[in-house]
Amino acid sequence: MENGQSGTPRWLDIGPDRITGWLDAFASRHGGATTGPGPEVVIVRAADGAVAECHPPFPPLPPGTSGTGVEMAAHACADRTVGVLLVRLGGYAAGVFAGRDARLVASKVGSRLVHGRSAAGGTSQHRFARRREKQASEALAAAADCAVGVFSAFGGSGRDSGGLDAVVLGGDKRAMAALREDVRLRPYFALAVDRFLTVPDPRLAVLQGTPRAFRAIRIRLTE
Repeated sequence: MENGQSGTPRWLDIGPDRITGWLDAFASRHGGATTGPGPEVVIVRAADGAVAECHPPFPPLPPGTSGTGVEMAAHACADRTVGVLLVRLGGYAAGVFAGRDARLVASKVGSRLVHGRSAAGGTSQHRFARRREKQASEALAAAADCAVGVFSAFGGSGRDSGGLDAVVLGGDKRAMAALREDVRLRPYFALAVDRFLTVPDPRLAVLQGTPRAFRAIRIRLTE
């Protein structure tokens, strides 16, 4: 139980173009609501006790924000340059999205063969494991090379230097964790947002669709 609610909280991803209408419907459905803005979370409490914790992307919100849907949408779609790195074992994609319309201005996608696990035993199993480990290491190195090649063209961090404002990571968390050992990627991991995108094998179409996910307002809803 939380906030007097017996319902189990659930997470929703609401696009910037839908957030105002969603909040209006939430208030109407629950007999009205009040908004408590914060720098990272906007808490909307309904008259009947329902709660919608809104987590806008790229926190914090601008100072003085009252937490309306219009303000959250404007912040989600603000003019920024965002790097995206998607990695799964054997596949990777890196891209840079710029502007209010999140245009894909640079990208590279690739893959490397990594065999699945073998059911064989004994010497064959050890030989297969060594080959698979080598393949995985080469695949991750290729993913790191891809990210450095795409992101480095945008210089340092921050708009004043013409660089990236934020980095969004996605794919497989174990594969991504292995990339953190590459010193070339440390500046980009330092810009990474908390939101991690769970995506299928990274392909160009998957990369192109990531703005819908990384600009969505995440809502923890308790009804």
